[in-house]
Amino acid sequence: MREFILTIDEGTTSARAIVFNHEGDCVSVAAKEFTQYYPASGWLEHDPNEIWTTTIEVIKKAMQNGNIADNEIKAIGITNQRETTVVWDKCTGKPVYNAIVWGDRRTAEFCDGLRNKGYEPIIKQKTGLVLDPYFSGTKVRWILDHVEGAREKAENGDLLFSNIDGWIIWNLTGGKAHVTDYSNASRTLMFNINDLKWDNELLSMLDVPANMLPEVKQSSGYFATATKIFKNQIPITGVAGDQMAATFGQCCFEKGMSKFTYGTAGVMTMNIGDKPIASKNGLLTTIGWGLNGKVVYLMEGIVYNAGSAIQWLRDELKFIEASPDSEFFAKKVGDDNEVYVVPAFTGFAAPYWDAYARGTIVGLSRGTSKNNIIRATLESLSYQTKDLVDALAEDFGQRLPLLKVDGGACRNDLMTQFTSDILDMDVERPSNVETTAAGAAYLAGLAVGYWKNEEEIVQYRKIDKVFHPSMDEETRKKLYKGWKRAVNAALAWSKDR
Repeated sequence: MREFILTIDEGTTSARAIVFNHEGDCVSVAAKEFTQYYPASGWLEHDPNEIWTTTIEVIKKAMQNGNIADNEIKAIGITNQRETTVVWDKCTGKPVYNAIVWGDRRTAEFCDGLRNKGYEPIIKQKTGLVLDPYFSGTKVRWILDHVEGAREKAENGDLLFSNIDGWIIWNLTGGKAHVTDYSNASRTLMFNINDLKWDNELLSMLDVPANMLPEVKQSSGYFATATKIFKNQIPITGVAGDQMAATFGQCCFEKGMSKFTYGTAGVMTMNIGDKPIASKNGLLTTIGWGLNGKVVYLMEGIVYNAGSAIQWLRDELKFIEASPDSEFFAKKVGDDNEVYVVPAFTGFAAPYWDAYARGTIVGLSRGTSKNNIIRATLESLSYQTKDLVDALAEDFGQRLPLLKVDGGACRNDLMTQFTSDILDMDVERPSNVETTAAGAAYLAGLAVGYWKNEEEIVQYRKIDKVFHPSMDEETRKKLYKGWKRAVNAALAWSKDR
């Protein structure tokens, strides 16, 4: 009998269902975008019910497309946009407010207040994170403070919180399981990554009742049984936040291995082993995954807008009809163009951490065309990659030997080659750039014996192309200096508000 692993991949702009075979190949995939809501400047929300109905739709379509029966699915893996916060009524199953998305900045002033009270060092020591609106904890607090009756319900034990993974598991199990994994818990500002527990001091600081929080499990193992959608009962045995899943999917199993994912955001992670290490350069320390009773930690840098900058060219500026068109138009101009696009639409994350910065275009002249702006937007992804690679190298005192890349934007050869050039480093792209979904499948499959161990998974990994740097040092330095000036322009704009 045929056997497969199903991954539910809950992204920031779409839900996807992907079926994997034993060789780690996608045998069927279905995807559907859901609505992005922008109620105010710097705010971003999703409708949790729409995410759930979209998820049902893509699961059914993926199974149908691949002619796959329920009893051929051995296990389910789930990976998700992290930090996006859902609070729902456990009696009715209804969200009390829209999901507040990771890129939402509404709690910036609240974070400033906590910082002024001196909380940041204890947060960094316990969570590995910085005090920023990015993470779930301040979003939960905002919902409790701004939705009528929410705080009273929470204190009575009637409200539940989770990132998107827990919301999906709750619905897949008909409300029987309220669980998450170490990697998602480590993105909340409420979980102590040293002792692997929800932290009462942090909960008190945020004024979030402990009874709202999900049970936390290792990333590979039994979570719950899916009883909804499917005719058969299917175990959910792998859960990880998207960047952790992508790191696992890129087979970064050894300490020192790193990858960069070009999704809606751009995220670089490095496996730092079984002990958390603090960054001196604005990077985060986070939990990668829990597997076989052991925890792997990652050093992480994030830029909030990578693939979303290309979507901006498509959806708001109408410069392109589809994201892949960006490469065609960017090739119409040379790389000597002095236009820089800094896509800080929702502020800066690592290494600058400025919640109030916004997108900037500098170097415009009368001859600047849409093609220059398209090319500069693509190049911004590479410059932001270099910002993080340099910060990581400074933290560890050595350069990376190689950067593995994945995510939709890395299919763009022009951008990926420019990344290799600006880094002066080989960049490796796998044949399957769906590494986030693959990572969740691997975690789920390991738990049920579908794959024996990590070594077996490595054997199936296939490389599409390795990009080698071809830019001279003088050009590289000149271009990157221009980028830093453009970043400084964006930072200057955010001051003296």
